[in-house]
Amino acid sequence: MKAIVQESYGQPERVLRPKEIGRPPVGDDDVLIRVRATSVNTPDWITVTGVPYILRLRSGLRRPRTPVRGTDVAGVVEAVGKNVTDLQPGDEVFGSSWAGALATPGTFAELTVIPASQLIKKPAGLGFEEAAASVMSGLTALHAIRDVGKVGSQTRVLITGASGGVGTFAVQIAKALGAEVTGVSSTRNLELLRSLGADQVIDYTKEDFTRSERRYDVILDNVMNHPPAKTARVLTPTGTFIPNSVGNTGGLFAGLPRMARAALMGRGKTNVQFVTLVVNRANLDALAALLESGDINVFIDKVYPLSEAATAVAHMLGHHARGKVAIAV
Repeated sequence: MKAIVQESYGQPERVLRPKEIGRPPVGDDDVLIRVRATSVNTPDWITVTGVPYILRLRSGLRRPRTPVRGTDVAGVVEAVGKNVTDLQPGDEVFGSSWAGALATPGTFAELTVIPASQLIKKPAGLGFEEAAASVMSGLTALHAIRDVGKVGSQTRVLITGASGGVGTFAVQIAKALGAEVTGVSSTRNLELLRSLGADQVIDYTKEDFTRSERRYDVILDNVMNHPPAKTARVLTPTGTFIPNSVGNTGGLFAGLPRMARAALMGRGKTNVQFVTLVVNRANLDALAALLESGDINVFIDKVYPLSEAATAVAHMLGHHARGKVAIAV
């Protein structure tokens, strides 16, 4: 089968190459999927570049232990393991192979294997590209807003990086839960945020939200381009600060120390909570329900063919994607 394979670390166009590889084996609890679409997420470009080097202790010192990138998937079931009883060949499904590791294989390919517990049937009205692009970012936003932030009616929410993958979902989910939402982004994305339902928008090129007199009950910081203490200054006394980035603006080296400082702040008076992505059927069902109801929509910046997966990753690596970057297979 055709796949995009990574055999060393570096820039996407240099290290991601098309290659014929064998069909993946199907375990007893697994589902073999003919991939129709996938998407690019932060763990993909981190593993492609291999920077910072300390993360190679997990993904592989000289090359990734698993050569195929990608976790999100939407496609058609080809075969199922002997313990899988509720999915069958021909079913259209979506989900993720994510298991908490940066080197999780591998959906940039014609076929992939996913645990059945991390898949559900795709809603009929949802396209393959939209379904695939919704999973990691949508579930991250859902967990951050619904579970960690406990957002409800009239909750005042500030979302940085609001025009990105997680941000576009977070704005819509917060609005669906009745929140008053402020989105932070660049000038060119302000109208996008308004179209997603943001009540207020802040252009970070003209205004520093950390100097504002406004206070927020929940801050979801997807960028971390301000020191955590400055960001937390605009929280209400009982507010929740949710750092969710390793530095989209300053790079991974800039982001990791800020995440560490945020964790230390959480030992004091500031309520700091982190997001842990859990892919299971309950969370996928909740995401699918929001998508089917129209409460949230998937905003895709660009769709690339599988043969141009390297360009898709480079697009994401540039940190200027609006919404999601998808790959059609």
